[in-house]
Amino acid sequence: MPSTHKRDKPWDTDDIDKWRIDEFKPEHNAGGTFAEESSFATLFPKYREHYLKQKWSMITKALEKQGIACTLDLVEGSMTVKTTRKTFDPAAILKARDLIKLLSRSVPADAALKILEDGVACDIIKIGTLSNKERFVKRRQRILGPSGSTLKALELLTNTYILVQGNTVSSMGPFKGLKEVRRIVEDCMANVHPIYHIKELMIKRELAKDPALANENWERFLPNFKRRTLSKRRKPFKVTDKSKKTYTPFPPPPERSKVDLQLESGQYFMKKSEKERHQREDKLERQKLRKQEKQKQKELAFVPPDEVSTSSSKAKRKRENSEPEKPQKKRPRRSELASQ
Repeated sequence: MPSTHKRDKPWDTDDIDKWRIDEFKPEHNAGGTFAEESSFATLFPKYREHYLKQKWSMITKALEKQGIACTLDLVEGSMTVKTTRKTFDPAAILKARDLIKLLSRSVPADAALKILEDGVACDIIKIGTLSNKERFVKRRQRILGPSGSTLKALELLTNTYILVQGNTVSSMGPFKGLKEVRRIVEDCMANVHPIYHIKELMIKRELAKDPALANENWERFLPNFKRRTLSKRRKPFKVTDKSKKTYTPFPPPPERSKVDLQLESGQYFMKKSEKERHQREDKLERQKLRKQEKQKQKELAFVPPDEVSTSSSKAKRKRENSEPEKPQKKRPRRSELASQ
């Protein structure tokens, strides 16, 4: 059978963008209305109630164009979206679900409505995994940077919208940009500064402009940042002796319990008053020993140092002065040696 995939395709030209998502229109839906109703609901915090109440008319109008119905329940504190008989796009309900998710995470309504456009997706990244609150606040601040400069740089490089709110980071944009944002945010919470990723993205952007490097590996151009600090290993409180010991087939004797020690000393059969008196005496004895040790340490500061005897040093100096200097022998000159 002759191959069909190698035939000429006159309609397939280079100017066609194969990755472009065409707009879905009502005439494209040949099946008509949906068989069943689909709905999604999400809760929102109390402080968002006033803002959502103001912007709900605008949100309703935007969703009506897609044939989606929405309700705002201020008693329960929830938002609900559902399909109607006018819904023609199957993906519209999923876009509406993402919209109410973003609105509940404090994303402004004007920015959140862009999720209804084709080619725009959203990702809500959870960052509240650290148990130490101070460390969590410090690392979350790294995503923002000084006066929001790091966040702005990430938005420009990834072509996304990013909002840090509480224990989540909400992002909107193309899928490629969202993937980069998630990687940067997760690494930041794992103690990798976002500036390293920003440098990497800037280099990649410059390399993408060169058509000669389109099919080459870019690893040699990217910076390789290594950790300078070693991970501090926690030392155990009790260090066991790991030195090699002589092998014995018998197990070690069991440790004596508190009751065994009391039986051995005879305290077990004492009365309560006698036990208390015995404990008091032991305590006083230990205090006395500690007091004596401290007194010894204090007395050490008043012990005079060993003085070096000056008589021996003086005698040594006298002996050195009294000894006559030995006469040095004169070396003969070359002329004298020649005459001899």
